[in-house]
Amino acid sequence: MEIFALENALEAYGEGTVLAAAGLTVGLVFGAAAQRSRFCLRAATVEVFARRPGERMAVWLLVFFSALAATQGAIVAGWLDVSGARQIAAEGSMSGAIAGGLMFGAGMILARGCASRLLVLSGTGNMRALVTGLVVTLVAQASYRGVLAPLREDISRIWTVAGGADRDLASLAGLGHGSVVLFALTGLAAAAALALASHTGLGTAFAAVVTGLAVALGWLATWAVASTSFEVVPISSVTFTGPSTDTLMALVTQPDLPLSFGIGLVPGVFLGSLAMAVLRHEWRIERFGPDTPMETYLLGAVLMGFGAMLAGGCAVGAGVSGGAILSLTAWVAAVSMWAGSFAMQAILRVADARRTAAA
Repeated sequence: MEIFALENALEAYGEGTVLAAAGLTVGLVFGAAAQRSRFCLRAATVEVFARRPGERMAVWLLVFFSALAATQGAIVAGWLDVSGARQIAAEGSMSGAIAGGLMFGAGMILARGCASRLLVLSGTGNMRALVTGLVVTLVAQASYRGVLAPLREDISRIWTVAGGADRDLASLAGLGHGSVVLFALTGLAAAAALALASHTGLGTAFAAVVTGLAVALGWLATWAVASTSFEVVPISSVTFTGPSTDTLMALVTQPDLPLSFGIGLVPGVFLGSLAMAVLRHEWRIERFGPDTPMETYLLGAVLMGFGAMLAGGCAVGAGVSGGAILSLTAWVAAVSMWAGSFAMQAILRVADARRTAAA
């Protein structure tokens, strides 16, 4: 019944409209849940670096393992096939994942949030996040098609890996998808235990799980359209750098928006976050100030914009969406983001100590 309904929708409205509607729906859910849970990779790395893993780390783990369990569970149930996803099927760059991940991790510490968190915060009235996010988007576009593209391509070519089994962690590790589901459920239980120990509220924990489920929903939605449509439809899920650049460039250069999943996703996340902020009386204008210098945020934005395009995705696009389908380069990029954030925090700690000593 659902297949016939989807076929009718595709025939009546076309692939672009259906995908944009799916992206808008997933974005609304992700944006509202991410704002409610305060989901943020940067915040989680700060806790771990300080050797005090608590609520923010619990939230990140709940999101990650929820996405992994739901996505792999859908594969086991026969509802999803991600073998054609770009993060698995296409040639990948290990050098890009490592260098880009390190840069992105360092950048999100300086900008006080990753690409997804900046978009979510923009919906709450945070002008710092809005300006920083726009710079991330512009640098990402320059890295994809502009003046920075040759440098990105040179770094990406240093160490490549073929698509298919060579880029699929399940195949490389000899694991079945059922085993991965068990691993994810174990991780989810550990995350729940950490949430309980850190006194994470039930509403926050539930919103974190919903945030992860939104990632799985994105994979399911695009796969359903791809498997039903007669046109070639790319399989994707929640990611921000690429869709944000596509949305911005389309608004600037084209009179009509080319509809896609990403075109619906970005405004959906913004509106979902906005609605949650208004509902919880958290919407307020926030600007740059003496304690939040613009130059630091902009440097972080440049590192994130170039790093994300080099790594093949942002903290959510690679770290959660790509991680949920067991893309080798996505996992390498995610680990590199953690390493980059730790390195930048260590640098900032030394700089602060020297300023204190000099004073």
